[in-house]
Amino acid sequence: MNTLHVSVGGKTLTFETGKIARQANAAVTLRCEDTMLLTTVCSAPKPAEGIDFLPLRVDYQEKFSSAGKTLGGFIKREGRPTEREILVSRLIDRPIRPLFEDGYYTEVQLLSYVLSYDGVNSPDALAICGASAALVLSDIPFLKPVAGVRVGMIQNRFVINPSIEEQKQSKLDLMLAGTEDAILMIEGYSDFLTEEQIIEAIEEGHAAIKVICQHLLDWQKLIGKTKNREHIHLPAKELLDEIRQTYGSKLTAAFHIAEKQQRELAVSAIASELQLQYFPANGEPKYPQMDVTLGFKKVQADIMRGMILKENKRLDGRTCDQIRPIQVEMSLLPRTHGSALFTRGETQSLAVATLGGETMALRYEDLEGEGNRHFYLQYFFPPFSVGEVGRLGTPGRREIGHGKLAERALAMTVPSHTHFPYSVRVESNITESNGSSSMASVCGGCLAMMDAGVPIKHPIAGIAMGLILEGDRYAILSDILGAEDALGDMDFKVTGNATGVTAFQLDIKVEGITHQIMKAALAQAKQGRIHILNKMLEVCPKSRENLSQYAPRIETLQIKPSKIGTVIGPAGKQIRAIVEQTGAQIDINDSGLVSISASTPEAMAQAKHIIINLTSEVEIGKTYKGRVVSIVPFGAFVEIFGKEGLCHISELAHTRVQNVSDVVKEGDMLEVKVLDVNDRGQIKLSHKALLPPPENR
Repeated sequence: MNTLHVSVGGKTLTFETGKIARQANAAVTLRCEDTMLLTTVCSAPKPAEGIDFLPLRVDYQEKFSSAGKTLGGFIKREGRPTEREILVSRLIDRPIRPLFEDGYYTEVQLLSYVLSYDGVNSPDALAICGASAALVLSDIPFLKPVAGVRVGMIQNRFVINPSIEEQKQSKLDLMLAGTEDAILMIEGYSDFLTEEQIIEAIEEGHAAIKVICQHLLDWQKLIGKTKNREHIHLPAKELLDEIRQTYGSKLTAAFHIAEKQQRELAVSAIASELQLQYFPANGEPKYPQMDVTLGFKKVQADIMRGMILKENKRLDGRTCDQIRPIQVEMSLLPRTHGSALFTRGETQSLAVATLGGETMALRYEDLEGEGNRHFYLQYFFPPFSVGEVGRLGTPGRREIGHGKLAERALAMTVPSHTHFPYSVRVESNITESNGSSSMASVCGGCLAMMDAGVPIKHPIAGIAMGLILEGDRYAILSDILGAEDALGDMDFKVTGNATGVTAFQLDIKVEGITHQIMKAALAQAKQGRIHILNKMLEVCPKSRENLSQYAPRIETLQIKPSKIGTVIGPAGKQIRAIVEQTGAQIDINDSGLVSISASTPEAMAQAKHIIINLTSEVEIGKTYKGRVVSIVPFGAFVEIFGKEGLCHISELAHTRVQNVSDVVKEGDMLEVKVLDVNDRGQIKLSHKALLPPPENR
């Protein structure tokens, strides 16, 4: 058993190996106070035939037993991964994937389990460190250690790996991962921080990452296995030279075709020609199929990158900082609460906003407990959006990740539930895709909410940036295409308004991006973001003042928590009666906030009246208008807030009253003042106290 202790952000991370899961290629437990994770990594004995990519599978799972809990439903066994588990799996995958050696195509499975959770130390950043430790100790050809940290900002002070409570106070939620030399992954959300503040936070986080990486490297030298490079396979240089010489000019001509589908057809025709040359019907092929495929991809990447660096010209003819043409159409769908069609070049999002009551909130369950989200965005990427045939079913990890990025980008501008008591669901349907569909979802989703009349704080736009890096030369690309993402070195997404940033996500495939490049990318992203935002505001300058006629009307009432049982009634009898009588939907939370959703003003008014009558209490000295429910010889009983009080015959008028019915009748509305409420709850009323005094005779 071997142990490593690393101090970061005032806390100690304890790595341990050789005690648990000893038959795995490598297994590491990582502990921070009472939060503890187990990470294992295994690889197949050899690569599968014909595989020309790294088949890496990363799965992160939060055991509910780690917090002394079980799942709340009928099924108590953890099964399909939750949204959070998928997102953390992606956080682990993104920084480690670029650091496997080129040509390594053997299947790798990395599993990370939360075994103990103290409710204080979040396990997601720890999971990245644990995965890195397992990989550097294994014999899998992994280049160097990676580490992950979270950076918060509390009272203008940066905090490394803030606690769960500290995260709630933070204006910044920044997840960073990288090596000792460079940042490889960023996932950040902020409350309209400036680009300068973000750069400062990244530098603060990278300093902590360097400390962890240095310790892991020392640990690897001490106990790490020798790397097994037996199955690394790269295409021969001679093959690359042949493909470049024979097909380079044809590919260059194809890459100057601006329209995506025509360009892809031209490249496909060249690929077919190449297949006929290297794999004739008669004769033995000179090179393996995988080598030819890899070589063709490499030559394509080199040509595209060369065009950008030498000519400042991209595949669709734009310069590096140009944004594709933007079109916006509002209220496209007549019966939805809000809709917008956002088109940027060959990427298009049909976004829809739906408003509802408490029952439309998205329920979730995690280690922290159960809860509801009143704003959520869901991203749909059907195969026709890229002109392909594909499966339909449950959303993939990419769809969940893109949807969450757009959701958290827009969450900062959505009004609080107290101010706008609606649950808001936004769906982004990608109907065309050629890069930056998640950023189109941000733009389309924002416009759809504005069309629905959601009083957002600030309109939000998003842009995806790319990078071509060759030695000391680099080019930063605004509004990248799909091919520029696939063949380039960086995918950097930034969202916000003209003054601040709400979300930013960075993935880098190579080391070497400097703080200077990152600053330049953020500055160029801001210019592009403002350009896109202005195009949106030309069509929709502000949120609609009125909700759609098809949207439900929702109002809230605050009642005393002690009155919740009165509204609900025994076994829910009272609240069901209100719903049946009025047709309104009624929800009550534990604080006594009553949310009423109704389709007509009459139903809303009736439901409010009933609830107010049930929960309000009469106060001595206050004046009320109540209905006379019965006449008796000694006075009239008047109903106030569902309770009856007696207005004695002597309190009906200043003069003597012979018969109560001479003054009031059943069903009349009578204004009365509360004189007293005794210990038994009996209410004494007066109408006389509200009448002008008689003239002195």
